[in-house]
Amino acid sequence: MAAKKNYTYVWVSLIILVFGILTVPRLVERFTGGDIIENDRMSAENDPNRLAYVVLNGERAKAPGFALMNQDSLLVTEADFGGKVYVAEFFFTTCPTICPVMTKNLVSLQNTFKDSPDFGIASFSINPRYDTPGVLKAYAEKYGIDKLEWHLLTGEQDAIHKLANEGYSIFATQMDEAPGGFEHSGLFALVDKEGFIRSRKDQFGNPIVYYRGAILEGKGKNREGETEQIGILREDIKKLLEE
Repeated sequence: MAAKKNYTYVWVSLIILVFGILTVPRLVERFTGGDIIENDRMSAENDPNRLAYVVLNGERAKAPGFALMNQDSLLVTEADFGGKVYVAEFFFTTCPTICPVMTKNLVSLQNTFKDSPDFGIASFSINPRYDTPGVLKAYAEKYGIDKLEWHLLTGEQDAIHKLANEGYSIFATQMDEAPGGFEHSGLFALVDKEGFIRSRKDQFGNPIVYYRGAILEGKGKNREGETEQIGILREDIKKLLEE
């Protein structure tokens, strides 16, 4: 009887050994082939707390390239924001309506992330014929803009308007009847370290795409019933900095 049991154990051990020989290489292949890594990546992207990628024409939207002068008369390109999380906006210094609010909101974000070299702000002037580097420098001093990674940018007007409307899909145009002679949306775009436009999702699981910049933080809602979004933008900047 004992001999029969030993014979059974030998066969069970042999089966386990053969199974191991056949299975282990397949597991190694999965690891080296990236299947498990890919599954982990997909799991991370499906995390409801993870910021969404904005998708245009079936592809993840990337912030467009540019080459413009900043308030210190230095050439700045998208490469200067490489590896950084940054907020992009379109404004002009003589704007009598929403721009002062937008700038105050961005100054608040600047002060939160002042010690982080991995956070920046790109402010594109939609009235560059007036907003020279000198004018932008004075504007920066007026509002307390002193973070090295915050660039107020000027250049050729048509190119900047194309950057807004086609590159970021944020509306901006010259309009004589508008206050200050220009019309724009007052939205902020959030860009991650790899240059992709990101945002949190709404209650239906869709990206909100942009953040409202023209409602002062802490005010609550505007006359149209829209809620300010600087608080959630601050939270989302922190998330991207930690990725």
